[in-house]
Amino acid sequence: MRFQRAKALAFSAACLLGGMPGPAVRAEADRGGEQDTPPNVILIFADDLGYGDLGCYGNTSIRTPQLDRMAAEGQKWTSFYAAANVCTPSRAALLTGRWPVRSGMTSDRRLVLTARAAGGLPDDEITLAQLLRSRGYVTGAIGKWHLGQQPQFLPTSRGFDGFFGTPYSNDEAVSPAWRKDFTRRDYWNNPLFYTPRSEYWDIPLMRDEAELERPVEQSTLTQRYTEAAVRFIETHARRPFFLYLAPNMPHVPLFASDRFLGRSPRGIYGDTVEELDAMVGRLLEVLRRKGLAQNTLVFFSSDNGPWLIFGEHGGSAGILRDGKGTTWEGGHRVPAIFWWPGRIEGGSSVDGVGSTLDVFTTVAKLAGAALPAERVMDGLDLSAPLFGQGASPRQSMLYFRGTRIYAIRQGQYKAHFSTKPGFGPGLVETAHAPPLLFDLERDPGEQVDIAASHPEVVAGMVRLLAERQAGLSFGTDQLVEQLPAD
Repeated sequence: MRFQRAKALAFSAACLLGGMPGPAVRAEADRGGEQDTPPNVILIFADDLGYGDLGCYGNTSIRTPQLDRMAAEGQKWTSFYAAANVCTPSRAALLTGRWPVRSGMTSDRRLVLTARAAGGLPDDEITLAQLLRSRGYVTGAIGKWHLGQQPQFLPTSRGFDGFFGTPYSNDEAVSPAWRKDFTRRDYWNNPLFYTPRSEYWDIPLMRDEAELERPVEQSTLTQRYTEAAVRFIETHARRPFFLYLAPNMPHVPLFASDRFLGRSPRGIYGDTVEELDAMVGRLLEVLRRKGLAQNTLVFFSSDNGPWLIFGEHGGSAGILRDGKGTTWEGGHRVPAIFWWPGRIEGGSSVDGVGSTLDVFTTVAKLAGAALPAERVMDGLDLSAPLFGQGASPRQSMLYFRGTRIYAIRQGQYKAHFSTKPGFGPGLVETAHAPPLLFDLERDPGEQVDIAASHPEVVAGMVRLLAERQAGLSFGTDQLVEQLPAD
């Protein structure tokens, strides 16, 4: 294992993603300061990071100076939403710009793709990587994938020129020797999570379609992802590039490298977030040093809210209610920072509604790419608020649990038609007729139900639910089919 780990470390530092071949490009000149060419794009998608986990969103126990600086130099959104409250559907929405029910990447029977899942993102879905590669971009995926681990679903089959990361979550499979100590029934109380060792988890590290290391040494993952991302930027600095960087942290089990372990007042969870913060700072510094900052859009966010049932090993939703797995604000509303020096006004803030769905549409426009035809696209173009030219075009947001709409936001109001705890014992759904109603501008914590005093708003929400349900299409469930166990 020591040899295996050292070999993978050396390999990633020397060539992972950095040396992969790219498509033909339209210009080979250094494009660092030009703004008449399509921008480079970097999407950084943390795993289970809460709305209240960053200093620039009010956290005082986790130190995030680099992300705070990113917000000070860029634009922070205060009402930005992941399109789902768990991993797989959220990532499908980000990379396709479509509600995951349309692709079958959400299910009422399973939350996410498992390590034995037979399905994945269908071939007829067009990813942002495919779209940008058609415009001459070199594309790379680093980190957690979780959109299918069979060969036809891996990143290199979905528009990415290279992949370095794990095919699914870092807790998705327990190593055979430790399965006797693990039970799904009482998942959140398993001691394997609270005193974790990499050998507990049967998680592979991959380059493209090949396995490099199994089980992966998780304490060095963030470090290796950082080095691979830096190498990717430096190698492709003279051509348009798209980098999708999806670190496994701070999803449980939590791991940090020796440099960060035991450093944060917030414990191991804080250690992992502070290491992610350093990762972001390193990448932004490379962009500045290479003269690429003024032609690179960087977006930072999270796939869903914090996994609160893990206590100190989970994050914080701040002032919001509940977390991952729920349709309360804490499950869907996530930190979101856009950075593009010279184009996005530093220190700006947007209170309007935005979503990870909108990233696809916005980037497509900036790259000069036409949106995929013959399909419904659910994302909107956020260029106006990003560049200080107007308000966000998004006025509403749907909150799905599986394939069903549990809640809707329209303007300042949010209606809950059903609620259900995210995790833990007694997962009982409660239907609400009339729906619960909250004014998110005055009550972002969803504490005071005002339905009785706003019957006209409630009636409008009921009509809106019927309209949105009628406009949905449902793909074949990709999460349910499982391959035989080994």
